[in-house]
Amino acid sequence: MITSVCKWLEPELMDVVRLFEGAETLEIAHEVNPEGGCFENKFQAGDRTFCRTDPVNAHSDLEYKSLMKRYAKLSLYRFLSDYYHKTLPWGSLTGIRPTRLAYAEQDAGRDFRALFEEMGVSKENIGLVARVLKGQEGIYERREGNCDLFVSLPFCPTKCTYCSFITAPIERTRGFVPAYLEAIERELEGTMSAIGRLRSVYIGGGTPFVLEAEDLARVLGAVDRVRGNGCELTVEAGRPDVFTEAKLEVCKRYGVTRICINAQSFSDRTLAAIGRKHSAEDVYRAFSMAKPYGFDVNCDLIAGLTGESVEEFKRSIDAALSLSPENITVHTLCLKKGAKLKEETQTLSEGGMSEMIAYSREKLTAAGYEPYYLYRQKYMAGAHENVGWTKPGKACVYNVDVMEETADNLAVGSNAISKRVILKEGRIERIGSSKDIPTYLAKVGALIEEKKRLFSV
Repeated sequence: MITSVCKWLEPELMDVVRLFEGAETLEIAHEVNPEGGCFENKFQAGDRTFCRTDPVNAHSDLEYKSLMKRYAKLSLYRFLSDYYHKTLPWGSLTGIRPTRLAYAEQDAGRDFRALFEEMGVSKENIGLVARVLKGQEGIYERREGNCDLFVSLPFCPTKCTYCSFITAPIERTRGFVPAYLEAIERELEGTMSAIGRLRSVYIGGGTPFVLEAEDLARVLGAVDRVRGNGCELTVEAGRPDVFTEAKLEVCKRYGVTRICINAQSFSDRTLAAIGRKHSAEDVYRAFSMAKPYGFDVNCDLIAGLTGESVEEFKRSIDAALSLSPENITVHTLCLKKGAKLKEETQTLSEGGMSEMIAYSREKLTAAGYEPYYLYRQKYMAGAHENVGWTKPGKACVYNVDVMEETADNLAVGSNAISKRVILKEGRIERIGSSKDIPTYLAKVGALIEEKKRLFSV
C-alpha cells in the first residue's frame, strides 16, 4: 500500500504500484514539496529512499495538478524500477490511451517522443505510437457534431472464462429478447434527433449473431431508419458457432460493411479451456461462409490466455494471417472483477508475453498491416496493450473515434455508455444505462429523455 501527503494522489500512485508484481505488499510513504518552481517527490520503503526533482511550467491550476500527478507517478516508477531491477514497456504511463497524450503534445507544438522517453516508454512502443498516429491520418477528426452510434446486444451462447461483461448464456436470457428489441427500437426512434453528423454505427455485444436471423433483421431495420448517409456499419458477429447463411444474408440486405469474427485463439485446447463450444475449424468455416458477401472482416486474438504457450499463440497469428482479414486486433489478456478466469489463472511469464507481442508486430508488419488504434487497460498481463492492425485503406472509423474520444457516442441498450464530447471545453459528459436487462427495460423511457437532454445542450 502507499500513503501520501496528498491523498488525492494515492489512487494514481497505486496504478503504478500494481504494475510491479509484489509491490502491493510494500509499505511506501510519499512526500511532495511543490515549491521553488519545482516538484520534489520523495518515496520511502523500508530502508530504501528515492528523491527526484522536476521543474514546473504550468499556465493554469489544471495543468499544475496534471504535472504534479505526472511527476509523482514517474518518480514512483523510477523508484520501483530500481527496487525490482526491471523496466516496463510503457514506463510510468498508466492511462488507457497513450495516443491521446501524444496528440496533446503535438497540439502544444512539441514532439511527443521527448515526453514518452522521459516517462520511460520503450523505444519500440514510442515507434508504435508514431505508427498509430500515421495510421489514423484521414480518419482522425476533431469536429463538433460528429457522432457514432453503438447498439448493445448483451446475449452470448456461453460466457467465456476471461469475460467480465454483464452477459449470460442465451438459454437464460432468451425470454427477454422480444422486450429488449422493442426497447432498442424505442431508444433509436426517441433519440434520433440527438444524432449529429453520423460517422459510423457499431452493433456489439455480447454476440449479436446469437440472435435469430429475424431478430437481427429487426435491429438492423431500426438502425437503417437513422443511418441516412450510408456510413460504416459494423456488426460484431462474434463466435463462429452461431454463424448461419440467413444471418449473413440479413447483414448484406441492410448494408452492413464490416463484421467481426472473434477467434481469440486457433488452438482447440485453448478454446475449450476458456469455455468456448467451437473449434478452430469453425473459425475457418465462418470466414468461408462470409467471403461471398464481400464484408470487410475484423478478427480478434488474445495473447496470454491461460495455459496457452508462446508457440500456440504464434500459430494463431499465422492462422489469422492465412485468412487475410482486413483487420486483426491483438489483445493482451486483461482480467477484471467478474471474470471467472481471474480466480483460476496463472499468469504467463513476462518474457513469454513479450515474445508473443513482438512476434505479432513482426508478422503483421511483414504481411502489410499497419497499427491504427491502441489502448491499454488495468490488470493487463505484462503491462502491455491492445492494438488494432489494418490493411491499407481498411481501418474501422468507429474504433478510431471511440479510442481517441473525438466524437459523440450515442449508445443504446443495457450496459451502454453514451458520451457527449465537448471539444471546445476539453471535457466529456456521460450517461450509463443499467447493466442488467430487467432494470434497463424498466428505465428506457427515462434514458431516452436523459440522452435527449445531454445531446441537445
